[in-house]
Amino acid sequence: MARVHCLVVVPFIFLCIFVVKVHSLSFTLSAGTKKCLREEVHKDVLVTGEFRLSEAPIKTHLTVVDTNNHVLYKKQDAQKGKFAFTTDDYDMFEVCFESEGQHGQGIDREIFLDVKTGVEAKNYDDLAKVEKLKPMELELKKLEDLSEAIVNDFAYMRSREEEMRDTNESTNARVLYFSVFSMLCLVGLAAWQIFYLRRFFISKKLIEN
Repeated sequence: MARVHCLVVVPFIFLCIFVVKVHSLSFTLSAGTKKCLREEVHKDVLVTGEFRLSEAPIKTHLTVVDTNNHVLYKKQDAQKGKFAFTTDDYDMFEVCFESEGQHGQGIDREIFLDVKTGVEAKNYDDLAKVEKLKPMELELKKLEDLSEAIVNDFAYMRSREEEMRDTNESTNARVLYFSVFSMLCLVGLAAWQIFYLRRFFISKKLIEN
C-alpha cells in the first residue's frame, strides 16, 4: 500500500514544481546603465529576493516597483541584501539595478540575483520551529501549499480562458455586423449606380423611359 501512495505522490510533486517560480541569474552592469527584471505574480503571493554585487568603484542602486510605480523596496549603493513583499492584487513588478557614472568608462559590475515567488519563497524551517512541526507534517504542509497554488493557477487560467472566449465571441459578432453592414452598403451603392446610369442614358436619349 505504501508503494501505491508513493506512486501517486511523486507525479503530484513533479506537477507542483511547475507552479513554483525561481529566477536565479547573474549579469554584468556597466557604468551609467540600467537593467530590470520584470515578473507577473498573482494576488496574495509572497515574493522574496536576494542580491549580491561584486566590488566596483561605482555606486549601484536597487529599486523594486510595481506597475503603478509604487516603490516596494529601495536600496542606495546596494552591495548585498534581501527583500520581501506580498502582492495585494494580480500585478507585475520590476527589479531594477542602475549604476552611476558615464557609459563607456569600461567599469563593469557583476550582479547576482535570486528571486523566488509563491511556495518556494516561504521559509518552512522557521515555520517548523514556530509551529513545532515534525518532518512529515512539514512535508504535508508544503504539499498543501503547493496544491493550493496549483488550484489558484488553474482558477486564474480558467478566468483568462473565459475572458478570451468572451472577447472572441464579441469580436466575431462585431465582424458579422460589419460584414452585413458592408454588404448592405454595396447593394445600396449598386442600386444607386443603376438608377443614376438609367437616368443618364434617358437624358441622353440612348434608351427610352
